[in-house]
Amino acid sequence: MAANETTNALAELVRDNEKEILPEWLELQKRAGSLQTGRITEAELSQQSAEFLHLLRSGLAQGGGEVASSAYAPAREFLSNLSRSRALQGFSPTETATFVFSLKQPLFNSLNRDRRLAPAELARATWAFSILLDELGLLTFESFQKSREEVILRQQREITELSTPVVKLWDGILALPVIGTLDSERTQVVMENLLQHVVDDSAEIAIIDITGVPTVDTLTAQHLLKTVSAARLMGADCIISGIRPQIAQTIVHLGVELNVISKATLADAFAVALRRTNRAVTKVKSANGEDAKAKVASAEKGE
Repeated sequence: MAANETTNALAELVRDNEKEILPEWLELQKRAGSLQTGRITEAELSQQSAEFLHLLRSGLAQGGGEVASSAYAPAREFLSNLSRSRALQGFSPTETATFVFSLKQPLFNSLNRDRRLAPAELARATWAFSILLDELGLLTFESFQKSREEVILRQQREITELSTPVVKLWDGILALPVIGTLDSERTQVVMENLLQHVVDDSAEIAIIDITGVPTVDTLTAQHLLKTVSAARLMGADCIISGIRPQIAQTIVHLGVELNVISKATLADAFAVALRRTNRAVTKVKSANGEDAKAKVASAEKGE
């Protein structure tokens, strides 16, 4: 039997036994726990299974001997969308791949029940079905992994953006608290956020607080210097705060020259920023000389 004849025979077998294959396949998926998590309903699972079985039969009817052929393009697209959806729903790789692999037993049972094929033809058809479903299962697994990686990367970017907020402390004074390790990708996000806020707020001074940075090595120091240099090009001076004694010793040991004003705390850096912009923070007293509630007053230059 030629390859095309084999696929045509398989297409006829799926068409003629669909009423037996689909319920058996659904039952196997239920036993595997597809419905236990509550992420998908039985109606949805039934609809997905019926649609894929139809696409598989269509690919076989068009003489598709390989998954990469155009005959299986709709089936590949369906499985890619299914894998992406299940990745977002929180399915495991095994649960997702089981959707395809659990179809093997119902198809093999149908082959064994069919009496039209001779033993040699039955063996070839069984082998063809096995290879086809293995390839489709691997495609499903790869699509799932790719979707999961995309989700993880997107979440990492969102977390990075949330963990590097730019805060406006005063007119012309910004603060950028950095928490966690600085790597090349995160430095780019930090730099972009800071420069955008420098432009939007016409900032004169930017305070980069590294209190939440666990360690500073040569690479981290270089990332800080890049951020400082970029801010200077935009017209904003930088102050680094939060340098703990251990980090100071490390920077000295590494021989790194920061060439930027540094302070131990964010409060100290803020005080420097106020002085450099000719501002001061004072406590307001009541008329009878008693201290009133502390208020912040800005003494503008010339007043």
